[in-house]
Amino acid sequence: MKITKDILYIGVNDHKIDLFEGQYRVPNGMAYNSYVIADRKIAVMDTVDRNFTHEWLDNLQKALGGKSPDYLIVQHMEPDHSANIAVFMQTYPTATIVSSAKAFAMMANFFGTDFADRRIVVAEGDTLPLGEHTLHFVAAPMVHWPEVIVTYDEKDKVLFSADGFGKFGALDADEPWADEARRYYIGIVGKYGAQVQALLKKAAGLDIEKICPLHGPVLTENLGYYLNLYQTWSSYTTENDGILIAYTSVYGNTKKAVELLAEKLREKGCPDVKVHDLARTDLSLAVADAFRYGRIVLATTTYNADIYPFMRTFIHHLVERNFQNKTVALIENGSWAPQAAKTMKAMLDGCKNLTFTDTTVKIASAMNEANKQQIEDLAQELCKDYLAQHNETANKNDMTALFNIGYGLYVVTSNDGTKDNGLIVNTVTQVTNAPNRIAVCINKQNYSHHVIKQTGIMNVNCLSVEAPFSVFESFGFRSGRTVDKFEGCSVLRSDNGLVFLPKYINAMMSLKVEQYIDMDTHGMFICTVTEARVLSDKETMTYTYYQNNVKPKPQTEGKKGWVCKVCGYVYEGEELPDDIVCPLCKHGAADFEPIG
Repeated sequence: MKITKDILYIGVNDHKIDLFEGQYRVPNGMAYNSYVIADRKIAVMDTVDRNFTHEWLDNLQKALGGKSPDYLIVQHMEPDHSANIAVFMQTYPTATIVSSAKAFAMMANFFGTDFADRRIVVAEGDTLPLGEHTLHFVAAPMVHWPEVIVTYDEKDKVLFSADGFGKFGALDADEPWADEARRYYIGIVGKYGAQVQALLKKAAGLDIEKICPLHGPVLTENLGYYLNLYQTWSSYTTENDGILIAYTSVYGNTKKAVELLAEKLREKGCPDVKVHDLARTDLSLAVADAFRYGRIVLATTTYNADIYPFMRTFIHHLVERNFQNKTVALIENGSWAPQAAKTMKAMLDGCKNLTFTDTTVKIASAMNEANKQQIEDLAQELCKDYLAQHNETANKNDMTALFNIGYGLYVVTSNDGTKDNGLIVNTVTQVTNAPNRIAVCINKQNYSHHVIKQTGIMNVNCLSVEAPFSVFESFGFRSGRTVDKFEGCSVLRSDNGLVFLPKYINAMMSLKVEQYIDMDTHGMFICTVTEARVLSDKETMTYTYYQNNVKPKPQTEGKKGWVCKVCGYVYEGEELPDDIVCPLCKHGAADFEPIG
């Protein structure tokens, strides 16, 4: 199979395997990928599992067309990719192995030799010319072993990504990429989000047209989709809106409670309720879903003065993979001395940024009326934002929304008559409470200022601490005059017809402009509140929180100049121009500070 004119696929499909790495069910098999780059010098990219030695050598021989390879590039020493290194070196005695120093140490362990007389040790930034093709090596430690390198071919713009961007399933499996790639990533690489983030930052500087992983299909189209999923998975942010319920039940009573809760959640607008019986489901699928959704309910029994074994194993897998940034609810069942909720919470104690619901359901053997009310209260708590999002169930006069105003960060939405618009502001203030009036200051250079001055209405979305940097990129670094900031998005609308954000906000207010004050560079809109909704109990995103926890750290190492405090843009130069405008966030010189 040709990947490009010079790059050939020589991998194999494994339909005999039932468990990958001895634990992950793979009903559709596995692909072990290997590639040949045919140039004046010929490079082979990795080998395959030991059960396919001769099939792989046959594929290699056909690809070579009677020639001999010059190099074997070893990106990863896990045996499903490295098992045939020694066989390859015996078959092609003039070839040289190219790999990292740590990989050669592992070769000595696996094969009794580190091929000291036939090797090239490469590290971050090293290159290998093949002729028209030049390979660039990028260190990728702990993605997911310490010796891993990935390789970029600058001619064909191909990234050989080792285990990155791989998936379960043979190449002839007809299945969605994301489902099995998610299970693969969370199960195998999930612990190493920080290392994957570091690799993604390096990849962002490369012009990539194709990704050739060691498992799964070659990715050739819509690469942004795959990169965005890896960004989501490795940053431990919510991928899909919904709630996961993971449970165990001995005699069916806990199961009845779970079924009632699932019904209540759907009634209250939860768009996706996923339920896993941990005694029967594929554990790796349940673990992947726990990372996929932002809210999770754990329901189990007290068992041998502990919790039911399947639940204990499940929570152990979550903690091992850096479970974080979730809302967690607990349901416990116990005929005497119940302690399941306490035990589950203690197991999760080391996880970062977990919010536990105020309501915990406590069942004594079988569900009673009090438990049914607890389940109703829990569903209400978990679905607070869903209830507020929908016109039929929203409390549209919840003036406690005003309590979420602080020196925070907000998305102000408007509509110019043809499309929705939004921008980031940090100057929203309640000025009176009888009647409720809000002041919003907007820079006159912003398109939203022009639109709101014409239409006289806006929505203020109070960002919560859950908001990722992508929200600020979308609404803060682009002009609504030239782009549609809501293109391709499913939008929600308030009674004034304007859009409001479906997530990452804790409240929204619809405002009607009553007075305009010219503030030189800015305009102040004095507004009355026509609608107010509270969507969550999450804290408001303050400017300080954004600076310390959300904004990426600017890449200033080795640079001299100035850095934008808002977005991290770096201006290199001895003097900062007085009239500088940041090309990313459009802030002026006052928001720049010297590097170092």
